[in-house]
Amino acid sequence: MRADVLVIGAGPAGIATAIAARLKGLRVTVADARRPPIDKPCGEGLLPEAVRSLRQLGIDLNQCSAFPLGGICFTDESSTASAVIPKRTAFGIRRTALHQLLIERALELGVSFHWGAQVTQHDPGCVRINGNLANYDWLVGADGLHSRVREWAGLNPRRKNHSRFGFRRHFELEPWTDIVQVYWGRRFELVVTPVSPAEVCVSFFTSDPTLRIDAGLAQFPSLAARFKHARALNSERGTVTSLLRPRAVCRGRLALVGDASCAVDGIAGQGMSLALQQALALAGALAGGNLNQYQAAHREICRIPVRLTRLLLAMDRSAWIRRKVLSLFAAMPPLFAKAIALHTNEPGRELFAAKDFFHLGWSFLHTR
Repeated sequence: MRADVLVIGAGPAGIATAIAARLKGLRVTVADARRPPIDKPCGEGLLPEAVRSLRQLGIDLNQCSAFPLGGICFTDESSTASAVIPKRTAFGIRRTALHQLLIERALELGVSFHWGAQVTQHDPGCVRINGNLANYDWLVGADGLHSRVREWAGLNPRRKNHSRFGFRRHFELEPWTDIVQVYWGRRFELVVTPVSPAEVCVSFFTSDPTLRIDAGLAQFPSLAARFKHARALNSERGTVTSLLRPRAVCRGRLALVGDASCAVDGIAGQGMSLALQQALALAGALAGGNLNQYQAAHREICRIPVRLTRLLLAMDRSAWIRRKVLSLFAAMPPLFAKAIALHTNEPGRELFAAKDFFHLGWSFLHTR
């Protein structure tokens, strides 16, 4: 078997890379030890940049396939700050439903899949898939946080990454709002995302391995009351969520994409958006035969999301910082709206100018 591009990992990042590479005319093979449907606990909200990237891949979300989201709201025990997202630019969608849309698009374009595949014996220019030799011009590691491909390339981070725990569960419940609601509690964040007219996704992020979704709901009685009689559609699933950046994202004929290349903690809600943007940038670099182009694009794609994730993690670690930041945003709605526009990569995010950072910093230092 021979491919121009061999992708190891058939999650959204890997399939998106395969689609983008096929659109550039490259022959693509994808291999994964798992079989579809491939699921992963996550918040299941797609920010505007993710929706735009999917459109470039030929996948146009609408009300039939996903739930339109209208904004983001941050709430803690004393403050609430809300911001609007432009209509039909962000959607909630089940992870498995998105995965199926990506598979169907990839098959339509002629991507070759090897499901249940064991990839072994990596050598320059070839690997073995289920014992059979597979040659490639380019190898893409889309195999997640604990990437074997990243290890083969010698690109694992030098410093230990900061990890937390993420959990997710779906409930049969008519959404009472089209806004993604982020509740900041003691040592956790709980996120409620509508994913259909009759279903919501609850995701939960914490550094405490003993906490679960029910404990988070209990800290917000008005929210817990909404779920009191809601039927759980599945069991609570967990995963590890991290902020991780390797030494580089390419070496020789090998490149990394998705969580293998840059993982942001789940509270940022940016993982899917980053993966899709990276896939498009990588395909362009592969078609041009220049991975240095991808390294530069990847750095720019991740620059602001990584900084914002660090701020959110600081809010998680310090109740004082969290209360200060949320009270400031609640008192200054236009500033929060600009911050959300920056976070979601909406057009006009440059409107969060130096004077806004100065205003925020000054207010932070001079309020009780």
